[in-house]
Amino acid sequence: MRSVLDRIALALAPAPDADRLVAAAPTVPLRAAFRRFWPLARPLRGVLALGLVFAALLPAIEAAEIWIFKLIVDDVLATGELGPLAGYALAMVGLAIAGAALSFGDEYLATWVGERFTLALRTRVFSHLQRLEPDALDRRRHGDVLARLTGDVHAVETLLLSALGELVQCVARLVFFAGALALLSWKLALASLVVVPLFVWAARSFARLSRRAARERRRRSGTLTVVAEEALGNTALVQASNAQARELARFRRENEGAIAAELAGARISGVFAPVVDLIQLTGALLIIALGTWAIAAGDLTIGGMLAFLAYLSQLYRPVRDLSTLASSVFEAGAGAERVIEMLDAQPAVEEAADARPLPAAPRRLVLSRVAYTYPGAGAPALEGLDLALERGRCIAVVGASGAGKSTLVKLLLRFADPSAGTVRLDGHDLRGLTLASLREHVAVLLQDAPLLAGTVRDNVTYARPEATGAQVAAALRAAGLEGELAPETPVGERGRALSGGQRRRVAMARALLQDAPLLVLDEPSAGLDGAATRRLIEPLRTLMHDRATLLVTHDLTLAAEADEVIVLEQGRVVRRGAPDEVLESAAALSVVARGAVAA
Repeated sequence: MRSVLDRIALALAPAPDADRLVAAAPTVPLRAAFRRFWPLARPLRGVLALGLVFAALLPAIEAAEIWIFKLIVDDVLATGELGPLAGYALAMVGLAIAGAALSFGDEYLATWVGERFTLALRTRVFSHLQRLEPDALDRRRHGDVLARLTGDVHAVETLLLSALGELVQCVARLVFFAGALALLSWKLALASLVVVPLFVWAARSFARLSRRAARERRRRSGTLTVVAEEALGNTALVQASNAQARELARFRRENEGAIAAELAGARISGVFAPVVDLIQLTGALLIIALGTWAIAAGDLTIGGMLAFLAYLSQLYRPVRDLSTLASSVFEAGAGAERVIEMLDAQPAVEEAADARPLPAAPRRLVLSRVAYTYPGAGAPALEGLDLALERGRCIAVVGASGAGKSTLVKLLLRFADPSAGTVRLDGHDLRGLTLASLREHVAVLLQDAPLLAGTVRDNVTYARPEATGAQVAAALRAAGLEGELAPETPVGERGRALSGGQRRRVAMARALLQDAPLLVLDEPSAGLDGAATRRLIEPLRTLMHDRATLLVTHDLTLAAEADEVIVLEQGRVVRRGAPDEVLESAAALSVVARGAVAA
C-alpha cells in the first residue's frame, strides 16, 4: 500500500510555474479558518442549534428501531406468539413517523442556515472586492475571482456548518449505538473496540494526501474558470487570430489537469474504502465468534446477537463517515484558504475614520508638488506636478505612453494616494474626504467607455438611477444620440452592440446626467477615426461647459479645445501653456505623436 500512496503523492506534485495559471493560496490551519468565519454564523445560531438537535436525535430513533427489532425476534419469532407484535408494530410506525419529521426538519434547517450563511459571506467578499482599487482587481485573473466568489465561498459553508451537522450526527451515533452495545453485552462491546486503533491508523495515513488532493482540486476549479472566461470574453480576438484550436487545446489541457486532480482524489478514496471495509469485516468476524460463545453460554439471545451486529455496523459507520468527513473538510478548508487570501488583500486607499463629505460642489482643483511611485517601481510615475484647475476651464494633459497621464487620473479619483504632495478640492485634501462624496462630484469618461449589459437608459442612469425619462432624453440629445439610439435600445454585453463612437457618446450622456462639477476625460477619442472624433467635439463641448475639465488625450484636435495644455514626459511637466503655443512646439508634437502611436 505504501507504493500506492507514493504514486498518489507524485501525481499531486506541484505543476511548473509556467503551467500554473492560478497559484495555490497560502496554507491556513483549519482552526484559524473556522475562527475567521464563525462570527458570520452567530446571528443564525438559534436555528443552527435546533437543526443540530434534530440531527442528534435521528440516531436515537434508529437505535430504538433496532432495539424493537430485537424484541420482535426474541418475543415473536423465537416464541411463535403473535400477541406482542401489534404493540411493536405500532411503536415501529410511530418511530418511522418521528424519524421522517426529524429528517425533514434537519434537512430544511440545514439548508436554510447554509444558504443564509453563504449569502452573508458572499456579500462580504463582494463588498470587499468593490473596495479594492481597479489595479488590484486587474492583477488577478477574473475567472479565478469568480470561482472564489462562488464555489470557494460555498466550500466555507461546508467547513463551518454542513460539516458541523455531520460531526454532531456522527458523535450522536457513537454515543447511542455504543450505549446500546453496552446494554446488550459489555464484554462484546469492549471486544468490538479492538479494531478502533486500526481505524485511527488508516485515517491518519490518508489525511495528508486527502488535504493535498483537495487543495489541488480547488486550485484547478479556478484555473478552468480563468481559461473559459478569457477565451469567451475575447471571442472576436480569438476568431480573428484563428486561435480557436489553440484556445481549445489550452482548455483541454486545463481540463486534463483537473481530471488528474480528481483521479488522485479518487485513488485515495478507492484505496481507503477497502482498507476500512477490511477493518470493519475483521471486527464483525471477531464479534460473531465471541457472540456464538455467548449464546451457547446463555449470556445472549439470538435477537440480542442480531441486534448487536446491527448496532455494530451502525457504530462502525460513523467511524467511516468521520474519515469521509475529514476529506470533505480538507477540501472545504482549501476553499477557505482561497477566500481568506482574497479577503486579506488590503485596498491601497482607505477612507479615514474622521473623513468628511464635501460641504458644497467644488469649483477649484489644485495639485501641489504631487509625486507617485508604484509599489516595486524603480522610478516615480509622477514627480513634482503642479496643476490648478478652475470651474469653467479645461486643461489638456498630453504625453507618450507611460508619461504619467493614467496615474494622474487615478489620483484624482483616489484609486491611489500621492506618495508626496497633495491633491485638493476647494482647499480640502482628498485624503480627508469621504470617497462617496468625492466621486459624487467627479464625473469620468474612461478610455474604454465601459458599458454594462442592458439598455441605453440603464447605462445613462447608472450614476443617477432616479433620473426621469425627460432627463435621460436631454442627456442623449446633448450627446448627439437623439434619433440614433432610443433609451430602450440594448447595448449588448460590454456595449458590443454599439459602434465605438456610440459607446463614447452613451458614456458622455452618463457623465452629463451625473452633472458633476469636476470632469475627467481619459482618452475620449481612443480607437476612433478622424470622422468619429470630429462628431465627438460638439458633445464634448456641451459636456465640458461650466465644469472643471481635465482632458487626457493624444489627439491634437481635442487638445486644441482646452484652455491650457500640459505636456508630460517620464512623469514630469516638460512644457505647458496655451494650446496654440504648446502644440506648435516641435518637442511637444513629438511627445504627442509618440502617445498617438502607443494609443
